[in-house]
Amino acid sequence: MRWLRIIAAPIALIYALVVYLRNFLFDVGFFKSTISNTPTICVGNLSLGGTGKTPMIDFLVSNLKQKKKIAVLSRGYRRKSKGFQLATEKSTVEVLGDEPFQLYRKHPDVTLAVDADRVNGIQKLEELGDFDLILLDDAFQHRKVKPTLSILLTTFDKPYTNDFYLPTGSLRDAKNQSKRADLIIVTKCPSSLSKKDCKAFSNKIKPLEHQNVLFASLRYAENFINDEQTLTFEELANKKLALVTGIAKPEPLVAQLKSKELQFEHLKFKDHYFFSAKDIEHFSQFEVVLTTEKDFARLGNKLNNLYYLPIAHHFLNGGEEELLKKIEDLTKPDWQS
Repeated sequence: MRWLRIIAAPIALIYALVVYLRNFLFDVGFFKSTISNTPTICVGNLSLGGTGKTPMIDFLVSNLKQKKKIAVLSRGYRRKSKGFQLATEKSTVEVLGDEPFQLYRKHPDVTLAVDADRVNGIQKLEELGDFDLILLDDAFQHRKVKPTLSILLTTFDKPYTNDFYLPTGSLRDAKNQSKRADLIIVTKCPSSLSKKDCKAFSNKIKPLEHQNVLFASLRYAENFINDEQTLTFEELANKKLALVTGIAKPEPLVAQLKSKELQFEHLKFKDHYFFSAKDIEHFSQFEVVLTTEKDFARLGNKLNNLYYLPIAHHFLNGGEEELLKKIEDLTKPDWQS
């Protein structure tokens, strides 16, 4: 592994130079950034997946949709469609991509669309209706849009400050671009993290004066579910189990199942993987197939014995109220003043 990192180092440096030049050209105004008529909140990160962007969008939608008319715009990574696509009851995971499809299944009452061109996507949404707020999923690097509020996610175990550029590390953007964030949310924290520990971590990432740093842990549900049934951990004991994951970092879920003393075979696939007929045939040999909510979006109608374990962000030290208050102030009628 050490030799691979050494060999990849020149590629990482070239990548870093390209990232630096692109950001510089946006910073000096050579490349233009658009400010939309509708307030926008960008949720993103500086690294590859695994920071909890989809659960964070889910959290925001769940807490905002009763009070505000909101829309969600995502790129729809690895979808098999092109251009702007508005989610409807007839939409498939292939059209929307797994994460947007997952969100729409959970929140069919919220307008959701996908478009790799975020400027075009926002314009299309504004043509559809008068929204109070548009949530931009995974748009931190999409600098053609200047969001009203920018939320940067980083994990407790691997913050962006300790990372390096692809392919040596997992950074896809420069560390100094954290300056564009209004809020930095540290995800996947130990639930027992003290205020003193939070303060020490904040000092390590050195937020700017205008930046708030919030901390959140991931909390798993008590039961596995699908569209029709619920299974407790006790009911899974002594069954032939498979855990199927196609996400960036399945380790927390694996640890959760092991903490419940479940015996299972872990079938691990790359992030956003589209399962083949051969895969489905293999999965059907198990009594119960356990998976993530994102993978359930791709597998749900193909297996009768499939269940997922819901997951959600749980904010520490009053962070939830601080986040929602920041958004409430943002979406007041005089937000542009």
